[in-house]
Amino acid sequence: MKKISIVIPVYNSAECVSELSEQIELSLKGITYEQIMVNDGSRDRSWAEIVKVSKKNKNVIGINLRKNFGQDNAIMAGLNNASGEYIVIMDDDLQHNPLDIIKLYKEIVKGYDVCYANFEKKNQALWKNFGSWLNGKFAEFLLNKPGDIYLSPFKIINMNVVKEIIKYNGPYPYVDGLIFQVTDNITQIDVEHHKRFKGTSNYNLIKSLKVFMKLAVNFSAKPLMMASFLGFSFSMVGFILGIYYILEYFFSQNIVEGWTTLVVLFLFIGGLILLSLGIIGEYLGRTYLNINRLPQFIIKEKSGAPVNKKNI
Repeated sequence: MKKISIVIPVYNSAECVSELSEQIELSLKGITYEQIMVNDGSRDRSWAEIVKVSKKNKNVIGINLRKNFGQDNAIMAGLNNASGEYIVIMDDDLQHNPLDIIKLYKEIVKGYDVCYANFEKKNQALWKNFGSWLNGKFAEFLLNKPGDIYLSPFKIINMNVVKEIIKYNGPYPYVDGLIFQVTDNITQIDVEHHKRFKGTSNYNLIKSLKVFMKLAVNFSAKPLMMASFLGFSFSMVGFILGIYYILEYFFSQNIVEGWTTLVVLFLFIGGLILLSLGIIGEYLGRTYLNINRLPQFIIKEKSGAPVNKKNI
């Protein structure tokens, strides 16, 4: 059994694969480990590079997915095929320093189930920093995440927790959400966040919104409850305003002229209704897809050491 498995979702990062693999090799000398690089439908030569390093290094396992399923789905493919006592999840662009894997390992063996890497300063766009902050705040509300824990993509997890996480086989996994459903024995350590080794970031606003929707509707019914509460609250406001205008019409010399007010109210309340219906529709849509067993990921081929875990 390996001591550490490193799961790396790879997407359009052909220029980083070889360097990342070499740095991991140098960082983990003396420790039994495996690198599981999951190619998530890359459009460049990422898979060819993964095959190349897997032939060069017997500790590298390549998994090629049939299409782009998304980062968390690719991570789940890696977790389903990991065999280490502890599993590290990290990005493919060397913004996460392989030297910090040992720091995470030394912290988790103190008895924690999960250890996150906390970045005091992030080398990324401001909108990404804001998105990470907002996502963290919603996680506090929806997942009861402690306020001092940063939901970092760089983390180490005990295999016992991973075994529980991979029991989830729905089409929209969110690894951090699954972690907080399984355990609250979580800590973090400060590490440095580096600039991307080569190329440009593959993360954009649409992908950030997809992650947010996974958090919002996959692991809590609170948004549905909020939609019901807002709908009820504004219905009451509308009812009270209606009574007020009727009384004013009969007992006041003032004639209600407020077409502007009515239009604004109709638009505002109508918007809330549509928002509520959208949230409900999102729940129903995901329920439909779960019932119809949309695959979480599909493995096309593998490269490197044989893997004996289950495939979905």
